[in-house]
Amino acid sequence: SILFVLLGFGAIAWLFGLPLLKIIRYFKDELLIAFTATSGEAMIPRSIEKLQRMGCSEETVGLVLPTGFSFNTDGTAIYMTMAVLFIAQALDIELSLGQQLMMLFIMLFTSKGAAGVAGAGFVALAATLPTLGILPAAGLTLLLGVERFMSEIRAVTNLFSNIFATLVVSRWMGELDAGRLERALDGSFEREDRGSASAAVQP
Repeated sequence: SILFVLLGFGAIAWLFGLPLLKIIRYFKDELLIAFTATSGEAMIPRSIEKLQRMGCSEETVGLVLPTGFSFNTDGTAIYMTMAVLFIAQALDIELSLGQQLMMLFIMLFTSKGAAGVAGAGFVALAATLPTLGILPAAGLTLLLGVERFMSEIRAVTNLFSNIFATLVVSRWMGELDAGRLERALDGSFEREDRGSASAAVQP
């Protein structure tokens, strides 16, 4: 998941002229909360507010971000495919290229039903694996010990992928305000908010 964000999103960020590491730092609070709660859906309101502050239009944010939590579950898709390969390797079951591609294709669709519930990625995997008839369902017990940690990284990856997708779509549509984006990432808005709050409490 880390390589996917740094390399995959890094290439897209370079293509669209977006500072990936600054974006990650700007949303660090939301990502940390999603990490501890193992669910990113609770961070949708805060993410919407921050994205609009960065210069994304209300229409784009309102469409792309909530839709992404149903159809853009990158972390869950990565987990399900890698979990299948891990189980196959642990049980010494050789998978042909055709079987791997078939499972990848199916997992990409079944991962879309794992949105909105913490730990739903494991449930989706448990429901999908027996229907394929390639790997024994008992292999899922190998994942139970690390499921909590996998759920945390899935939530963070899903949340950030949807935040980043919103920024990319906004830049692609020519709606992203470059000035507001730079001020938000540099922390100018936060300093202004703190200054206004201090002035308000002074007698």
